[in-house]
Amino acid sequence: MCCSGFLRIIMIVFNGIIFLAGAAILGIGIWVKVNGDSLQKILGEIKDAPEQLSQIFNVGYLLIAVGAVLVLMGFLGCCGAIRESPCMLLTFFIIVLLIFIAEVAAAIMVFVFKPLVNELIDRLGTEAVKSIQNQYGENDDLTGLWNTTMQGLNCCGFYNYTDFTGSPFNNMTAGRYPDTCCLKSPCTLENAGNAEVPGCYPKLVDLLESNAVIVGAVAIGIAVLEIAAMVVSMTLYRKSSRQSHSA
Repeated sequence: MCCSGFLRIIMIVFNGIIFLAGAAILGIGIWVKVNGDSLQKILGEIKDAPEQLSQIFNVGYLLIAVGAVLVLMGFLGCCGAIRESPCMLLTFFIIVLLIFIAEVAAAIMVFVFKPLVNELIDRLGTEAVKSIQNQYGENDDLTGLWNTTMQGLNCCGFYNYTDFTGSPFNNMTAGRYPDTCCLKSPCTLENAGNAEVPGCYPKLVDLLESNAVIVGAVAIGIAVLEIAAMVVSMTLYRKSSRQSHSA
């Protein structure tokens, strides 16, 4: 009885941590989705942009889905431990095992397709700069999307302010650059160069990389907790099954 009670407490604690970790991943996924939407819309305005690249921004949906599932699993795991239901514990074990396998497969896919992602981003950069130089200042939709993105991320162009050199906006304003590219007005070539405002792509990469350690640590922690939860849940399942047969 003492051992069973101790295992129940461990199960509740583990699943409580999984619940909190899932909530953290859910929050990060929402953050990625909100901040990536503007740049994703710009892809639709670039004629020759690789279609596969738009899928990169769906990582926000993946994080949201994983976070939501972990929140649900943490809740169900706690209920199964409290009630010591063999059916609930076995179901919990199977679902956690499937989630763990899916997470391992997803991690492998990220490493396998990383070179392809880099190649697609290089192609996107070329086409994004072309679209800026050919349409920014003339195409209201593209101009509005870029302005919204640059204001939201506090960035300038795809790579930097030089992306706007020779654009319709640059020509019509006698060599001016968007205000977000400068720290002071007027936004001339000199002021834009001195401001050193990062491009939207480097800024987005920096934001993701700055949170990569957090995401990685959370992912490793979740994997360890999932393995421990499977071990404990199966132990409780066997004890509960023996008690059910002996009753």
